Amino acid sequence: MRTQQSDYILRAVSLLCVAAVGVALISQYGFNMRPCAWCVLQRLILLAIAAVCGLAGTGWGSALARRAGAALGAALGVGGMAAAWYQYSVASNAFSCAQTFADRFISGSGLDAALPWLFGIYASCADARVSLLGIEYALWGLMLFAISTILCVWVLVRARRA
Repeated sequence: MRTQQSDYILRAVSLLCVAAVGVALISQYGFNMRPCAWCVLQRLILLAIAAVCGLAGTGWGSALARRAGAALGAALGVGGMAAAWYQYSVASNAFSCAQTFADRFISGSGLDAALPWLFGIYASCADARVSLLGIEYALWGLMLFAISTILCVWVLVRARRA
């Protein structure tokens, strides 16, 4: 039963991350909220968490694969929290986020050219500072990464007890 519950939690984390990227795309294309480099980096991290947790939660792999997926999902979540916090506390207060780590990484990876509808950088960090229900998008992202990290760690802890 613990295995099924762990799989369910990992799949839920995956779905939550995909839904968050969906909300970001709806905000971008439906409400003209252009993403900055840090927003786009967080999209990439969310999709990586979704892929890792989705695969780990399929129920096809071993307990070791499940634990490895949960550990990688937690590590990516910590990276996402760092990116969201940096966007909120530093980048959004700067005029431009050009040549920051996020800008160099996304541009250097070629994702912005290959999939501009998903990974295109269209705003400065200051311009991308937008709120939803009175909370900045970066803080929503931070909360989402924290929840996904906590859930992945919980799967790891439960797996160690089993």
